[in-house]
Amino acid sequence: MSTFWSIWISIITIGTLVGCAALLLWCSKDLKGIKDGDDMGHSYDGIRELNNPLPKWWKYLFWATFVFAIVYLALYPGLGNWKGFLGWQSSNQQVRSIEESKAAVEQARLNKEYVQYDQEVDKASEQFAETFDRLAYKPGTTEFKSITDIAQDEEAIKVGQRLFGQNCSQCHGSGGRGLVGFPNLTDNAWLYGGEPETIKTTIMHGRQGNMAAWKDILGKDGVHEVTSYVLSLSGRKVNVQDAEKGKQRFVICAACHGTDGKGNPAFGAPDLTDQVWLYGGSRRDVETTINYGRQGVMPAWKDILGEEKIQLISAYVWQLSNK
Repeated sequence: MSTFWSIWISIITIGTLVGCAALLLWCSKDLKGIKDGDDMGHSYDGIRELNNPLPKWWKYLFWATFVFAIVYLALYPGLGNWKGFLGWQSSNQQVRSIEESKAAVEQARLNKEYVQYDQEVDKASEQFAETFDRLAYKPGTTEFKSITDIAQDEEAIKVGQRLFGQNCSQCHGSGGRGLVGFPNLTDNAWLYGGEPETIKTTIMHGRQGNMAAWKDILGKDGVHEVTSYVLSLSGRKVNVQDAEKGKQRFVICAACHGTDGKGNPAFGAPDLTDQVWLYGGSRRDVETTINYGRQGVMPAWKDILGEEKIQLISAYVWQLSNK
């Protein structure tokens, strides 16, 4: 927050408190010399107004709120850039990477600042660490259970489901069925392979897909013809002549998708012969993909969740398509 806005907010906050206190003080005094209970000279619908003082309990309660506000603003953030004597903050909101987050956490500890989010994470890690270890490791060892074995453990799957909901559902949906641009995890169409350890590797280290843009190379007619051929691979009805021409041009796509269009997990190149389309399967969607390419990023979760939690999430994800 800039200095100007910090001062502006502080002035408004303090001014509001002072104004309310002054109004309460003014209403608590007899400024006209009229005694308590005397007629104020006002009448409305036959009802006379008397000079009755404000209830003491109400005034005391109001003054207590002022005291609370002053103490609160002194201890906690609330006046512009003022951080308060306690050094409390809800979270490290300025961080933009895992490295910055870790540095901010360490700095807060050195400065004895109270960051609410960090404290809650530490508390949760301490409270549930034993449960994660028990479900992820073989008893009495530091060796992980196999993902397929974990998938048979009902408790482990429930924990993995909760971890998935907290960290993965924003992109893949609460049920793992995906969204446009985010893969469906409940079918058997895997870009990089659906084996248990491959799923774990994907979650641990992330993935970065890169579909090149072919607009300038193929031209408008070329994109149209390749689209026809690609759609024909999955059994769609297209212009046969366009598809045949597109097949000749498809040689530049075969390096990733294979000569038969069945894809290549090593590159994350999707199978074009099924009916699964990550970015939409209409002609317009496929043409857009070929024209401008696609760049998809799956973040790495190793440094965020830790391997124990990822082991449980991997088991949950694997069993989604292996009921």
